[in-house]
Amino acid sequence: MPRYPSEHKLQTRRRILEAAGRRMKSDGIDGSGVAVLMSDAGLTNGAFYSHFDTKSDLVAAVVAQQMDTYVAMVESLPPGPAGLDAYIGAYLSPEHRDDLAGGCPSAALLDEIGRCDDGVREAYDDGLQRFLATVAARLSGDLGLEPDLARTRAVGLYTVLVATLQLARAVADPAQSQQILEAGAANARALIGPGTGGGRS
Repeated sequence: MPRYPSEHKLQTRRRILEAAGRRMKSDGIDGSGVAVLMSDAGLTNGAFYSHFDTKSDLVAAVVAQQMDTYVAMVESLPPGPAGLDAYIGAYLSPEHRDDLAGGCPSAALLDEIGRCDDGVREAYDDGLQRFLATVAARLSGDLGLEPDLARTRAVGLYTVLVATLQLARAVADPAQSQQILEAGAANARALIGPGTGGGRS
């Protein structure tokens, strides 16, 4: 059998994770079987076991990769309060609300992650801690908040963002969904202080 270079294996694994992330956020973890996940990546079921021992291992890797993406996103924001303001606006936008497959892993998967095994939950917790630390560092550096207060605000901010997006996705009335997004954005901006857009959504 041909031996592929390690880079090829890494690229294949990355392709699996990206395809699986989109499918899981769209259809749920329980609604995404291995056969479908591998088909999305253009691979056979047999190729799965070259990269993962179990589906739970795949889920943990997907969660870690998805959270890495969100940490990198915050790290790449413009400096100052305007950067977080832009993040809030993008997160609580109708476009993000309607894009389950390409959106935030927390808003799409939290209810299932809470019922997963320790490996998946630890992967999420590790990503969440890094995300919160990144946001807290921005709040401390950009707004001059004390570290403990910055951490509390970071937790509150992410809680408001995720819960708002979940609620906006759950309701059937488009006008009510938009109202939820706007209210959530106002509350999120209140947590990061004045000069960040006020009541603008």
